[in-house]
Amino acid sequence: MILYLDMVSGISGDMCLGALVDLGVDPDWLEAQLTPLFGGFRITAKPVFRSHLRAVDLTVAVTDTKTSRRYADIRALIQGSNLSAYVKKNSLAAFEKIAKAEAAIHGHDLEDVHFHEIGGIDSLVDILGTFLCMEKLGITAVHASAVPLGSGFVDCAHGRIPVPVPATLAILEGIPVIGSDAKTEIVTPTGAALAVTLATRFGPVPPMQIVKTGYGAGKRDTGASVPNLLRMVLGKKVETSEPGCECLLKNAFHDRAGQAYILHERIAVLTTQVDDLNPELLGFVMDLLLEKGALDVTYTPVYMKKNRPGTCIEVLCTLEDLDAMVYEILTQTTAIGVRYHISDRAVLHRESCQMDTVFGPVDAKKIKNPDGSVRMVPEYEALAKIARQQGMPLKVVYEKVAGNPLDRKMNRL
Repeated sequence: MILYLDMVSGISGDMCLGALVDLGVDPDWLEAQLTPLFGGFRITAKPVFRSHLRAVDLTVAVTDTKTSRRYADIRALIQGSNLSAYVKKNSLAAFEKIAKAEAAIHGHDLEDVHFHEIGGIDSLVDILGTFLCMEKLGITAVHASAVPLGSGFVDCAHGRIPVPVPATLAILEGIPVIGSDAKTEIVTPTGAALAVTLATRFGPVPPMQIVKTGYGAGKRDTGASVPNLLRMVLGKKVETSEPGCECLLKNAFHDRAGQAYILHERIAVLTTQVDDLNPELLGFVMDLLLEKGALDVTYTPVYMKKNRPGTCIEVLCTLEDLDAMVYEILTQTTAIGVRYHISDRAVLHRESCQMDTVFGPVDAKKIKNPDGSVRMVPEYEALAKIARQQGMPLKVVYEKVAGNPLDRKMNRL
């Protein structure tokens, strides 16, 4: 499942949990998961309306006001718990982001950072609870909008400080942000840490089939023109080349029913160049990238610095697989960097099928041309297998398959 964080009016821990409860997580279940780790809290959730939009207002009522925790205590608590590896890893990452920001701002040792955002039970519930909910909903990828920032001043233990508070800005370094007309804080350090830890992409909504939408309500009157809500859109990953995902392009060819067979989709294009990689490894790298989901992999000879002959590696992949492709390229090759950009492309509609041939059923692709006509292309591996089994030259197998009237028939898989 894919989740899109639409930060209409910022993000905080309770807004995040509220939206996840609105997506279907039972707050009683969440409380039961966290109570064995620490007590002193109760979770309540109720429906509220913001600008006539229904949302969930989630509150963490803290009853233990005496327990004090440092960052080191929080880390030990999480590491020693029975939580899943996913919840542990991401919760520790979120807390570390907050602790590092506060340590740098206030000049404290990281292990001894002690403040409300780390030691407060409400933040423990917000952060651990968020990743428990993500796991329960089966969410495997998170995208997010740019982060809107408020303005003004807030009072805290350190006195009056400007909004966004320094810790929030430190956590959001390198993340796309935008201004807003909010007159108060709309992104808390906890909310910023959750957004940065959760999301792998900040930008528009990714291709998905929407399943459900959840709204988490903020508690402040922000003075903004938009309601104080966090919206989460839950969806299933879609392949834009599948039937039903066609986009009618300007000047596209249509059949009599008006269907377009030229499809529009957005992909990532990655490139890097290497001049110190053993050429024997390039074949392995290409096969591995394709196995990991690359749409295409090509190699081009290039001349690099000092006239060294090298290889330009170009990889096409879906936006969801971008991080995985970057990781594999930097792991499997000697490259120390990868360039990438997002590109739109137009492709013909295609689907898997089987051709009836003189050799029997053969795996193939059914491709619809721009004018609506159909052509079938046999898969190379299927023909290569026949050539080996029959002891025939591959070119002869191609000729027999391409020239036999039986091969015009197709059985859809």
